[in-house]
Amino acid sequence: MKIHVAIAIGLVAGLLLGVLASATGSPLLMDFALGVAPIGTAFVNLLRMVVVPLVAATLFVGVAGLGDLKTLGRLGAFTVAFFAGTTVISILIGMGTMTLMLPLASEAVRGVAATATADVPTLPGPVDFLLGLIPANPFKAAADGALLPLIVFTCFFGAAVGALPTEHRARLIQLGDSVVAAMVKLVHWVLWTAPIGVFALAAPVTAQSGWAMLQSLGVFVLAVVIGLFVFVGIIYVPAVKYFSSLSVGDFLRECIEPQLIAFATTSQAATVPAMLESADRLGLSRTAASFVIALGAAVGRAGSALFQGTGIVFLAWLFGAPLPIEAVGVAVLATALVSITVAGVPSASVLTLAPALGTVGVPLDGLGVLLGVDRIPDMFRTATNVTGTMTAASILDRITKGDQPEAA
Repeated sequence: MKIHVAIAIGLVAGLLLGVLASATGSPLLMDFALGVAPIGTAFVNLLRMVVVPLVAATLFVGVAGLGDLKTLGRLGAFTVAFFAGTTVISILIGMGTMTLMLPLASEAVRGVAATATADVPTLPGPVDFLLGLIPANPFKAAADGALLPLIVFTCFFGAAVGALPTEHRARLIQLGDSVVAAMVKLVHWVLWTAPIGVFALAAPVTAQSGWAMLQSLGVFVLAVVIGLFVFVGIIYVPAVKYFSSLSVGDFLRECIEPQLIAFATTSQAATVPAMLESADRLGLSRTAASFVIALGAAVGRAGSALFQGTGIVFLAWLFGAPLPIEAVGVAVLATALVSITVAGVPSASVLTLAPALGTVGVPLDGLGVLLGVDRIPDMFRTATNVTGTMTAASILDRITKGDQPEAA
């Protein structure tokens, strides 16, 4: 049985147990539903265990692999700027879509989740926040689970490694790749416990809130899917129309094959051969296409970022955490930094939500809630990531051919 099927079964079983306990009022069912909560806590602790090394190692490899930033040149500068810019836009669209759809979710769930969590910490002011980004001791930051300062240190360290001579840089990147491979293996092991963990997280909450949890999770999934379609429609399609030499129809038609592979496998890396073939059929320069597609497979995660932006707003609402405008800015920064280096493992976009959740005071218990329904958003966001990479390749192809794009 595939892991996503097992997780879905665990979620459904937990939800059914909770709904039955709530609907029947049976003391036996209610005690059982509430009694499995420690198992859910253990599962959340397993997620916490892998988050820090996974994020740090993946981010290091991504930054160090770029090499000396001065040598990236025009191609690298454009590609990185495109992925970074669309990532920020996608986060904001995800947050906005979820905010608009929150009235459709049930307030009953919010009340239960808020009373079940600890007090929400006070957010730091702008000056304190900026000072806090610089860790006096990065190892202490890692031990404390302060991921945002750790991310800043990792970016600096990765950039420094990228500027080293090839011999030294290659050794350190190889070490980072090995750490990432080990963490990916560990994440797979943790995810095999997810069906039980998700069951233990869903049952007690649903027992207290009944059908309200099902309704709210459905609203979240719908918000993600709608947000992704809106994002593609208002960002990628106009970008292809006005800034590439391709027709929108041809572009979308050639995107179908890699999108279907992305949809079925939820692995962006698995779509690279199909994207290269589609680029050839579109007549794109193989040099430009290879560069963008390879880089896009590593950092082109706008669809994942939109999912994370949606998840931040949903979980902040679910757990009763305030989300003022300054918190939104912090969350966007944290999400943008992490989403472009999401590891190529199942549900990595859920696991790497931890830095943003920590900045707005949302408990990591919410990660388990999202894992149970992640398969559907994962299919759509991976297909969106592929569309973004193909969009970047089509634009860069026109730039490298010396054909300046028309003004939009």
